[in-house]
Formats: sequence, structure tokens, C-alpha cells
Amino acid sequence: MRLFFGVFPPRQVQEALAAAQSSLRGNWKPVRPEQLHVTLGFLGEVPRQRLDEVLAAGEAAARGVAPFTALVRGTGFFPNEGRPRVWFARADGDGFAPLALGLRAQLPDLLADERAFKAHITLARRKGPAPRPGPLVFDLEFSVSGFALVQSTLTPRGPKYQPIHTFSLKEREPGGAKRTAKGLTKHPQAD
Repeated sequence: MRLFFGVFPPRQVQEALAAAQSSLRGNWKPVRPEQLHVTLGFLGEVPRQRLDEVLAAGEAAARGVAPFTALVRGTGFFPNEGRPRVWFARADGDGFAPLALGLRAQLPDLLADERAFKAHITLARRKGPAPRPGPLVFDLEFSVSGFALVQSTLTPRGPKYQPIHTFSLKEREPGGAKRTAKGLTKHPQAD
């Protein structure tokens, strides 16, 4: 199973980003609007017998982060210099890095990536000669209350995504209490 953890913005954010893709020229391949997401961790091929371990890692990471607001403000490229391969929208939010790092800590052999985590939404990939799209500025925000484990199946027409499981972030109560499925518990940093 080819898997990744990701945060999918709501449809209105996906549609606004898809509208920005109309500026693409040349051999850029845009990401379909319903597939626009922030990748928290790409696991690649994972044996089915490890699925329970992957699900447990997602639950553990979700317990450590409260819901947060994500902001999408502008575009950039990977790599920034020379010929870019990826055009993306920057995503900011207090919970993205803790989620990504929590998942890496839980699954170090599957998510051992030496690159620093940079929250972003891939808008398009360059498939041949193509001019750089001009910089764009957005004023988009959305609430993040969870993330998904997604199976990615490669096809000749592009990847197909199928969510396998959704993980809910845990809301914190005033005064440091943390709401869990079993009720309220005192958050360890509340003292």
C-alpha cells in the first residue's frame, strides 16, 4: 500500500487554489482540486501487516496537537533556484510541524526524511519546458481539526487518493484540560 498522512483543506480553499492554476503555461501538470493537500508525511509502500502500527502512530500524533487555524498566503517553488519541479502554496499553522514531527517520531523507519518539514500545498509539477508562474498572494484560512491516512494508487492518468482513516485532533478546555474520547483529563503542561 502506498500511503501518506495529509490535511485536506475545505472545498472553497481547494477551489480558490485551483483558480490560481489557470495562470500555468507550458508543461506544468496541475494537481486536481480535490487532491490539494498538505502532506504531513509520505510513507511510500507499506506492507499491509504494518497498517495497525501506522494507524496507532496517527492516533498518537493526533493526541498531541489541538485544532488550529491554517493560513495560505503565497506561492513558491521547489527548488527555488534554477528549474523548479514543483509550484506550491505556502501553508502556515501552529499544528503542522508538531504533527509532522510527531508522526516521524512514531514511525522513524517509514518517515526518515532528512529534509526539514515545510508545510505546503503542491499546486503543480513541471513535466518539461515551462515558464515559471508569477508570484501569487492569497488570503485564505481554514480550520484544521484532523488529518487523514490516505492510500495513493498510481494510474496512467495520475494518482488516485482514497482516505483510509481520519484522525481527530484533541480540543483543549480552558485551564489546560484536554478533551479526549474518554472524557476530560488534565493536560500535563497546565500546571
